[in-house]
Amino acid sequence: MKIIFLGAPCSGKGTQADRLLKDFDIVHVSTGDIFRANISQGTPLGLEVRKYTENGLLVPDSLTVELVKDRLSKPDCQSKGFLLDGFPRTLSQAVALESFAKIDAVVNLCVSDEAILKRVSGRWMCKCGATYSVDTLGESRTCERCGGALYQRADDNPATMQKRLEVYNTSTLPLVEFYRGKGILVDINGENRTPDEIYLDIKEALKK
Repeated sequence: MKIIFLGAPCSGKGTQADRLLKDFDIVHVSTGDIFRANISQGTPLGLEVRKYTENGLLVPDSLTVELVKDRLSKPDCQSKGFLLDGFPRTLSQAVALESFAKIDAVVNLCVSDEAILKRVSGRWMCKCGATYSVDTLGESRTCERCGGALYQRADDNPATMQKRLEVYNTSTLPLVEFYRGKGILVDINGENRTPDEIYLDIKEALKK
């Protein structure tokens, strides 16, 4: 199965993606991981990426697309399928993706801006990747998964998140209508529900 996850920052994509990867035994394809791997391996594409990242510049769409195309051509993605995380971010990337990969489903995790702004101030994270909500965490600030100390990201505040949401709504939301028009978009209510309830909806939708 070849899946794209869409959803605003702090909408719960990471939590649901972790479950999906385990249950469906597919490959997690993150653009951030691809950039880091190519840079550390000194590949020609990685050397190009480094020119931008070292100068604090955004990696151009054309280069990002080439990196994703290369990663999706690997045997693990070809045999198992994949979940795309962080790509596509723009309509032009989505159009380019169609030239080298056929997507089976696009999961759109729907959470209102108001709920996200309220949620962000109560989000705690661990270096292992686990995330927690202050509503369920209680007084503990220790990761249940690895025992590490939890922390809050510097950009997890309403003012910064408002700017991130504006960027998302401008550049990424058009993807929702793009994939809805293709009949492969699945809207999932991610607000005021438990992670288990949300995941059950995702799992059932993908089975169909």
